[in-house]
Amino acid sequence: MALWLVRAGRAGEYEIKFLEENRIYLTWENLWEDLKLFKDKKELYEFLLKKYPNDKPATIRNWTGQIWPFVKEMKIGDWVVLPSKKKSSIHFAEIISEYINVPENPDPFFHYRDVKWFATDIPRSNFDQDLLYSFGAFMTICRISRNNAEKRIKEMYKKGWQPSARPSTNDQENEQEFSLSDLELFAKDQIAKFLIRKFKGHGMAKLIEAILQAQGYTTYRSPEGPDRGIDILAAPGPLGFGSPRLCVQVKTSATPVDRPILDQLIGTMQKVNAEQGLLVSWAGFKTSIDKEIANQFFRVRLWDQNAIIQELINNYEKLDEDIRAEIPLKRIWILATPENE
Repeated sequence: MALWLVRAGRAGEYEIKFLEENRIYLTWENLWEDLKLFKDKKELYEFLLKKYPNDKPATIRNWTGQIWPFVKEMKIGDWVVLPSKKKSSIHFAEIISEYINVPENPDPFFHYRDVKWFATDIPRSNFDQDLLYSFGAFMTICRISRNNAEKRIKEMYKKGWQPSARPSTNDQENEQEFSLSDLELFAKDQIAKFLIRKFKGHGMAKLIEAILQAQGYTTYRSPEGPDRGIDILAAPGPLGFGSPRLCVQVKTSATPVDRPILDQLIGTMQKVNAEQGLLVSWAGFKTSIDKEIANQFFRVRLWDQNAIIQELINNYEKLDEDIRAEIPLKRIWILATPENE
């Protein structure tokens, strides 16, 4: 079994399509030709040079190295890794078809393989840092083989995707690779691992309360133990008598939250006369909740791991000094260069 990294567009714009249609697509624009007709990489490279005359030879060579495996090297039974750009999570699938070309399809969905998604929304923080480096590789399509990745991912699957206690290896080499692709994601991964280690369980409610206080809310946090669906109550103003009144539920389990938890929050909101709700889940949310986002837009907000970190960063300077002392962050500036340079 091989393990392949596949991306669903530069910003994850095709992610929902990949998941709902049970397919992975080769999303090169204006490329409708049947690519299995090319006998080797050289022939494909020469074709792409003519097809995209405004792109540099080095770029075409890079594209060839990604397109060829999708068409010729992926096998039925291989596994696919799809890092989400929408959430702090990763999806896994098994390839169940050969390469298929449908030139009549809308651009850029001319080429695909059928897959079976057997694990979705697995939190990024469950994975060792060296695997996350590989998942952050610059390529849109590539095989992941370093650091015994295939065997370790299979072991995680058998153990229900529980975080590994294995220490990361080759950090210096991996950091150099990762720094070429997405430093912001690397930084958030580091912050995520620190936060879940330090604030797991009731400690996460403490962190969320601190963020809400930095936003101007007066809060009540339930003591540890049974909370009757109420982790935090919050409202604007010095005494907390303002509006909107907010009811917050916080979850730090290693699995995404499902629809019953959202229903519980909505019921609790009615019980305490809260006008709005905030559902916080470190491991993210299952599709059953994603589908309710529009229906609950004016009543409930969802914070996953990525949202928590972003709110922490946005409000860091306003946090209580004790909390800032527990989370020592430092702002840095780097030169933002185009990815193709």
